[in-house]
Amino acid sequence: MADQAFVTLATNESYARGAMVLGKSLRNHNTTKKLVALVGPHVSEPCQSVLKRIFDEVRVVDVLDSGDTAHLAMMKRPDLGVTFTKLHCWTLTHYSKCVFMDADTLVLSNIDELLEREELSAAPDPGWPDCFNSGVFVFSPSNETYAKLLQHCTEHGSFDGGDQGVLNSFFNTWATADISKHLPFIYNLSSIAIYTYLPAFKQYGGNAKVVHFLGKTKPWSYTFDPKAKQISGSVHEATAHPTFLLDWWTLYSSAVVPLLQEQYGDQPFHSGCVEVKKHNHPKSSFKHITSTALLQFTTLVTTRAEASWLFSSKVMNGTRWFSFLFL
Repeated sequence: MADQAFVTLATNESYARGAMVLGKSLRNHNTTKKLVALVGPHVSEPCQSVLKRIFDEVRVVDVLDSGDTAHLAMMKRPDLGVTFTKLHCWTLTHYSKCVFMDADTLVLSNIDELLEREELSAAPDPGWPDCFNSGVFVFSPSNETYAKLLQHCTEHGSFDGGDQGVLNSFFNTWATADISKHLPFIYNLSSIAIYTYLPAFKQYGGNAKVVHFLGKTKPWSYTFDPKAKQISGSVHEATAHPTFLLDWWTLYSSAVVPLLQEQYGDQPFHSGCVEVKKHNHPKSSFKHITSTALLQFTTLVTTRAEASWLFSSKVMNGTRWFSFLFL
């Protein structure tokens, strides 16, 4: 239906690139729904131009310059700035029903069936399953609901400092009222929850339809060598499943970076795609060298697509550096 849409939010350049990958993943899996991106005023013109190539509608949302009740609410609760921006999705009243998806999600198969669900449908949060995770949820745009949410924010704030706390306290019967509004975990598979119950991931992970890169470390926090299929990073720990990271970076490097290059032209920009320094060694020598040098490799195998990779890790200046080399 033309009056249904997938909606995301990008408040800065990094999340804008996440939104681009999300939009491309929805397109690649043949969604028939409209795609909408809400963007903050600090997202650059080149990034907005790329978003307009991918999404049907790109709307700039500036709460501080909105001149409406959101502005007044923002003055009372400046700590909830991003939350107020996200709540703008309820003002998209030219759509009858939408699915909101955080920009750090990636679609792995067609999910148009989510729009058969009712407001507010969402998957349990892995940290507290009686709360829903607000990274993916079904909602019905309504100016009345929007006004009530703003009032709720002003009066009660957020128990977690973000939109998830606001939405769970507003839609406070989600846990017990209607099981049909509980989305299966495969529609919002938390990348950091995989390792807390690995047998379940091995059993059901192949059915995942949406992966959510929860946590401080996002896909764009890493660098990627498209030729070597190598992901590297200088973060304290690797919190995402390597094959999902590879999915994200492969789509980003092949379908998004060329669009960014078109828009930036001669202007320099950091794509995150780098070429790892090559060594003239066969694979067997490579394994030997790294095992006797600073890196220590372990071969891992995942049931998902039976992919295999090498994982390397070393500590330098108090920071753990690592890389995944996909075979």
